[in-house]
Amino acid sequence: MISIGDFVQDLLNPDLAFLPKALLVAVMSSVVCGVIGCHVVLRGMAFIGDAVAHAVFPGLAVAFVLQGSLVLGGAVAGVVTAVLVAVFSQNRRLKEDSIIGVFFVAAFALGIVVISTAPGYAGSLQQFLFGSITGIPDEDVYVVAVAGAVLLLVAFLLHKELVAVSLDREMARSAGLPVFWLDLVLYVLVTIAIVISVQTIGNILVLALLITPAAAARLLTDRLGVMMLLAPVIGGGSALVGLYLSWSLDLPAGGTIVLVATAVFLLAWFLAPRHGLLARRRVHASARTPEDGAGGSPGSVDDPATAHEAVPRPSV
Repeated sequence: MISIGDFVQDLLNPDLAFLPKALLVAVMSSVVCGVIGCHVVLRGMAFIGDAVAHAVFPGLAVAFVLQGSLVLGGAVAGVVTAVLVAVFSQNRRLKEDSIIGVFFVAAFALGIVVISTAPGYAGSLQQFLFGSITGIPDEDVYVVAVAGAVLLLVAFLLHKELVAVSLDREMARSAGLPVFWLDLVLYVLVTIAIVISVQTIGNILVLALLITPAAAARLLTDRLGVMMLLAPVIGGGSALVGLYLSWSLDLPAGGTIVLVATAVFLLAWFLAPRHGLLARRRVHASARTPEDGAGGSPGSVDDPATAHEAVPRPSV
């Protein structure tokens, strides 16, 4: 395993120009996914994030066959599929998750068919599914930077509205907010965040960049503003450490980044100061009295009447 100093020297080595480029794209993608992922986690939209990752695949496949921009192709496919889901979901006979299951899986199947028409598609398919962080062209670095900046700007401008819909849809609707259009905007934000991350980590693992850092941040704080700062820090840090370990130990970059992010999540799960497993056990133990025996005292985390207070909703 190489030292951190050797890794820095490799980053500055002109013969390894792909390495700093890979690090830059990985960190930018992780930061953007960390911010957008906070909304996904708050809404419990992990399934939608996974589905969007499938939806962008036909656009990536078409762009690859036509030698076009993968980012543009994936974004178009994802947005079109998101609009179809939003429109077809207006028929209340079927729930939204059923519509998502139909369209996003169909989109992924279409991508498989399209990519199979390209010569040598087996290697291309592996690149799409598992990422190719060392083969990112220079123009895609600029595309990721610009797209990421636009995503962060939109998320900042619509922060209050998106949070209102995430916390209470009916209250947001009664307040006159355009819930349907805000849902559509969030779908598009998730789609583009996933598209700019696919080359870093692959179509299969990209959901981890969107969910894992935000989930870890959710365990560490009750304030949404702090959560949206922690999530990109965790994501960007995971990308940096993951790429270092990948380069040092000759491991797949995408998988290593995901495992580092997962390790951070597990640490937060056990050690978070208020909502970690150890903290909750301390609260549980302190709430017991000799008279209670095995049962929890009123107001403890075991009391059904107040159990919801153990995991408070984030404050803005």
